[in-house]
Amino acid sequence: MECTVSWTGATTGMRSGMGFVAETGSGHIVNMDGAPDEKNPANGGRNQAPRPMEMLLAGAGGCTAYDVVLILKRGRHDVKGCSVQLTSERAETDPKVFTKIHMQFTVSGKNLPAGAVERAIAMSHDKYCSATIMLGHTAEITTGFEIVEA
Repeated sequence: MECTVSWTGATTGMRSGMGFVAETGSGHIVNMDGAPDEKNPANGGRNQAPRPMEMLLAGAGGCTAYDVVLILKRGRHDVKGCSVQLTSERAETDPKVFTKIHMQFTVSGKNLPAGAVERAIAMSHDKYCSATIMLGHTAEITTGFEIVEA
């Protein structure tokens, strides 16, 4: 797996320039930007794209949601939808790693057994989701779920 991240630099006429563009090995482009810095605008972003740490959190959510759907489908459950809302806390000092992450899943489908959903989430977090397993080294990760009949 590879990725190239390039600083877009301070664009002429702009107050700040902390934007980055990532090109993934699969050929996709993702923009990232820093938060504006009122005290020193040249060191801040323009709030035009997600922050890099937001992308990391989103990647973890995508990784685990992918696992949950795949595990349920492989178990021949009639899953129709899956979303995960992530909330997090970070350390107050550098490096500002994630210290707590909560993942609240909403899984929809027809006659989905709660035990199967709970098992799929546990399997993702214990065995399959590289992102959450890696983040679990610095963050306490908790989960919850609800099932919506669809």
